[in-house]
Amino acid sequence: MTSEQSTATPAATSRTLDDIRQLQARIGKSIIGQETMVERLVLGLLANGNLLVEGLPGLAKTRAIKSLAKNLDADFSRIQFTPDLLPSDITGSEVYYSEGGTGSFKFQEGPVFANLVLADEVNRAPAKVQAALLEAMEERQVTVGGKTHSLPDVFMVMATQNPIEQEGTYPLPEAQLDRFLMHVQVGYADVASEGDIMRLVRGEEQASENHGGHSSGSPKLAQQVVLEARGEIGKINVARAVDDYIVALVFATREPDKLDEELAKWIEVGVSPRGAIGLDKVSRARAWLQGRDYVTPDDVKDVVHDVFRHRLVLSYEAHAGGVSADTVIDRVLDKVAVA
Repeated sequence: MTSEQSTATPAATSRTLDDIRQLQARIGKSIIGQETMVERLVLGLLANGNLLVEGLPGLAKTRAIKSLAKNLDADFSRIQFTPDLLPSDITGSEVYYSEGGTGSFKFQEGPVFANLVLADEVNRAPAKVQAALLEAMEERQVTVGGKTHSLPDVFMVMATQNPIEQEGTYPLPEAQLDRFLMHVQVGYADVASEGDIMRLVRGEEQASENHGGHSSGSPKLAQQVVLEARGEIGKINVARAVDDYIVALVFATREPDKLDEELAKWIEVGVSPRGAIGLDKVSRARAWLQGRDYVTPDDVKDVVHDVFRHRLVLSYEAHAGGVSADTVIDRVLDKVAVA
């Protein structure tokens, strides 16, 4: 099937799909000029994954996840990563309580026990703190004092990185970066959107003054809708040819010498098995969001940069030549034919 084909499938007529699309539209109204970031945020939620979002200051990264939390019936927490942060500041700790002459330790949950967690400037905290967050992301649980505490069913971390001001930062190791489902890069909005952004903020300020800082807003979307959407995405059809295409893209990064001599010079380490699993998940989520019950190669191509970008380890020669991960992925797409 081609991406242009359309049929009256269960996904296309799903009420759950309509609800999720409305959620995306609501977020988009307050995040102007960043449609791709908004879509990736929704895809990450649907695919039950975590996002690493990188961009210059002021590009609505924090605003995006706050807008999602505002429109979804979910708990939200923000963790500002700093060099003096401790792992317990994220996961929580055992606290001693004394009452009636007796005392006991009780677990006090940290900010990671929320549905939506913003890890702001994640690369400004040392390795132990980063590892505490990434363990929670991967295992969906936290172990403190020998006891395991499960995280919510609807759980997503959006970690942000600033590509400038690298002084005083602790870059995430490649093995830890692999825990993120997608690495989304955010750029400046276009000229028309810049004016719309100014007018939007001006209007919000005026509305806040008129309503005393409070606004009624639309009803929040129930978490159950997200869980139902994940169930429908799990039933999306993936043809063997699409599976083979995903595997071919992955192995093109692992055995680049079989495809292109220059590509082999650029890649030090290829994409991990998590990359193949992630590409399958996000492709299915995108197909569902597009109203189809089947995945096309176009779905794979649309999200492959975000899924592979942080999983490639480039060679010294690539860095010296100014070759980016996106350039490498473009070459892979050019060399790997659709089955």
